[in-house]
Amino acid sequence: MRITELLSPQRIVLGAKVADKAAAIHTMTVLLNAGGCLRDAALYEREVLDREAQGSTGVGGGVAIPHAKSAGVAVPALAAMTLCEELEYGSLDGAPVRLLFQIAVPDTDANLHVAVLADLARLLMDPDFCTRLLEAKTPDEFLQVIADRETPTAADPPPAKEQQGEQGPCTVLAVTACPMGVAHTFMAAEALERHAAAMGISIKVETNGADGPRNVLTSEEIAAASCIVVAADRTVDLNRFTGKPVLIVPVAEALRQPEALLRRAISGGVPVMNPGGREEDSFFPPLTATREGLRDRGRHVYAHLMNGINHMIPFVTGGGILIALGYFLDRANVGDLTFGSGTSLSWLVTQVGQFTFRMMYPIMAGFVGSAMAGPAALLPGMMGGYLAYLGMTIGPEADWISSGFWGAILAGFVSGWLIRGLRKLFSRFPSGLDPLKTTLLYPVLGLTIMSLFMVVLINPPLGHFNNWLYQCLESMRGGSGMVLGAVLGGMMAVDFGGPVNKAAYLFGTVTLGAGQERFMAAAMLGGMVPPLGVALACSLFPRRFNKAERHSALMNYLLGASFVTEGALPFALRDPLRVIPSCMAGSALAGALSMLFGCGVPAPHGGLYLLPLAERPLLLLGSLVLGSVLTAGLLALLKRPVPEDE
Repeated sequence: MRITELLSPQRIVLGAKVADKAAAIHTMTVLLNAGGCLRDAALYEREVLDREAQGSTGVGGGVAIPHAKSAGVAVPALAAMTLCEELEYGSLDGAPVRLLFQIAVPDTDANLHVAVLADLARLLMDPDFCTRLLEAKTPDEFLQVIADRETPTAADPPPAKEQQGEQGPCTVLAVTACPMGVAHTFMAAEALERHAAAMGISIKVETNGADGPRNVLTSEEIAAASCIVVAADRTVDLNRFTGKPVLIVPVAEALRQPEALLRRAISGGVPVMNPGGREEDSFFPPLTATREGLRDRGRHVYAHLMNGINHMIPFVTGGGILIALGYFLDRANVGDLTFGSGTSLSWLVTQVGQFTFRMMYPIMAGFVGSAMAGPAALLPGMMGGYLAYLGMTIGPEADWISSGFWGAILAGFVSGWLIRGLRKLFSRFPSGLDPLKTTLLYPVLGLTIMSLFMVVLINPPLGHFNNWLYQCLESMRGGSGMVLGAVLGGMMAVDFGGPVNKAAYLFGTVTLGAGQERFMAAAMLGGMVPPLGVALACSLFPRRFNKAERHSALMNYLLGASFVTEGALPFALRDPLRVIPSCMAGSALAGALSMLFGCGVPAPHGGLYLLPLAERPLLLLGSLVLGSVLTAGLLALLKRPVPEDE
């Protein structure tokens, strides 16, 4: 669908003056509503603003493209606006905005908004085109500028595919992918194509957007390419590039320095991608590795870890909310051993939530491994994560002690290294045995070796460490209540569901069974502060966090209130040296204050749902608020502002 089919002169305003971003969005919403494009203007405007809260739609170059796919939209449409004064918008390049297009798409159109975003992004990458739009005197002239650009003339250059046919196979291929899969994906592709044309380089770019890959690279094109550029901030399939020089960079580099990136690609010094979707030859960086090489390897490790965490988060969120809902539905049985399962409905909701929650370790480990070594690492990675959760050990008097998410992280990376090692070991097998490798050797050997690794080397030491922590806590029961409360609260924020967290929680649960509700209150507050603290910091100090973190802030309020400590885990893994101490300090304060005030809770689960039945509920709530405020304040002090494009 063409841009001119979605835009009319009645929905174009030129030379407007607005106070801020919200005012600009409201003005264009009014235009769309006046044109009969909306069925619920308030709902649509709220969802556009919610999208802005996830990350600015200022795409750079003085342009913004606010958008929403909403039930409040009746028909697909566009509104446009030029400003007489520059407007601060939090754009990718930090530049103020003077040109805005607002997209309205019904929620029944699965990917139309992505297609329109892609088309707009490509048009607006041309500074001359944007200048002509800003200089338009009337809405009709504004629309005609777009129509002239969308309608090729005899003077226009032939399409990319025709150029490729005349010049022969592409010498450079590229893949672009941003986290959201929308504007920046296509703008990076446009930037590479424009600079490649100016440099005389033949190029084809595959875009991995929210609606799936476009302009997909074929095996023939990959075989003929001299280099492949992967400008991506999320996992893409690299196995197809085995044996080819591959340059992997963040998508922002393709936007900011496309010419320098293309020069690196054709320089001849790009490393070759080896089997398993990796460009280095060894499992670990050699001791003689350069600083640049170490940084590249660190970035890859981080990307693999984030791939596992991104797949894990829906399980944490969905499972945690269902567990909290189960306790909420069973409030009549608070204090009873059946709390959370006292009715058929609460039992069903709680069970589904718990099973979903338990899947987070296998999912995280499996997708860390598959990001490193492809689908073959998914089975051993998931099994390693499951064994980390179960805590199975081996021996004549074997115990079952969970190694938690630390064990799951180790399982993910070990599964990737394991499959890459097996692939290298079997590399000299005849090619006719490839089906045997993938259907028999990799699954059986990977599963066997990973299981032994977990039950022999990982679960026993982490499990004994867990027991040691519990015994240390037990020995402190006769000491100062505030000190023990601070220790319990702080331990809940050390590893967010790992052995240290579980030891503190187990201590609180055991003492609760003996009639001591105050220890459980300290542990519960310690587990609630981390997600609430990081959510509060995101709300009060948004410049300290990237778009993905700000997007998850609202969910962390709910997870924190529901006593789901794991909501803070993605923040801690991205920046452990700042996030973990901040969370520990806030949790320790909350635990100490709850012991000082004599607060207590009657159940080991429920979070704020237990507040009406807690001992001294207002003081309990005050302890939680003070601990969360301390965590948020420390994060604001310790973290540096994050560039908008990160």
